[in-house]
Amino acid sequence: MEKMISSARQKVVGAKQTLKALEKGEALHVFIAADAEEKVTRPVLTVCDTSGIKPHYVETMQQLGKMCGIKVKAAVAAITEE
Repeated sequence: MEKMISSARQKVVGAKQTLKALEKGEALHVFIAADAEEKVTRPVLTVCDTSGIKPHYVETMQQLGKMCGIKVKAAVAAITEE
């Protein structure tokens, strides 16, 4: 899974950007940090459910941020081009 997101051609990081990608139908895979706040992840999970996309869970926000190649924590990320 880590290789999947780090080798992706295009990805978005953050709840707002991930929601936008989901709503436009651009998100191929969605990643959610298990320790992220529910108020941040709930809207993303709702759209994932209606879009038929099964989210991948990552243990921590720190780990997800690192997988995305950023130095800060990330609650949500999505691959838009593999």
